[in-house]
Amino acid sequence: MANHETTAEIERVVGNFFRPRQNIVIPNVSWGLSVHECDLFVLTKNGYGIEVEIKISKADLIKDKTKTHGHNNIKIKKLFFAIPEKLNIPETIAHIPERAGIIVVDKNGRCKIIKAATVRADATKMDDSKKTVLFRLGYLRYWDRHCNDSRVAPSLDDGLGI
Repeated sequence: MANHETTAEIERVVGNFFRPRQNIVIPNVSWGLSVHECDLFVLTKNGYGIEVEIKISKADLIKDKTKTHGHNNIKIKKLFFAIPEKLNIPETIAHIPERAGIIVVDKNGRCKIIKAATVRADATKMDDSKKTVLFRLGYLRYWDRHCNDSRVAPSLDDGLGI
């Protein structure tokens, strides 16, 4: 049975919660979109961005409050914090920004929104050029995580003719 209290496992179940067959869900977006680092970036089928910040400890939540960007970007329509069930207590929840929605992941890997996110009314849709960048980031994440074979040295002269 998976441990649904690790960052990687929460990322997996929350990513699936956002229906990746309907929305584009990319982990660890940190460049290319002119936004701050996002643990999960969701591009909805309507073209809006959703940020999911994953936290697995109270200390991590407290540290997050020191980030200068404050999870504030016009390209993000909704902000969610995803936490394991053990953090779903008032003294921990108090460290989550008021405008953020809260997703709790239980010990069986089920997600539940216990607080809705405030919708940013002036959020902008992602244009096609930024969507292309996001798709490329998703492609890179896939290869980095699932297909990285360090035994194969990269070469510009590989005979592929590309």
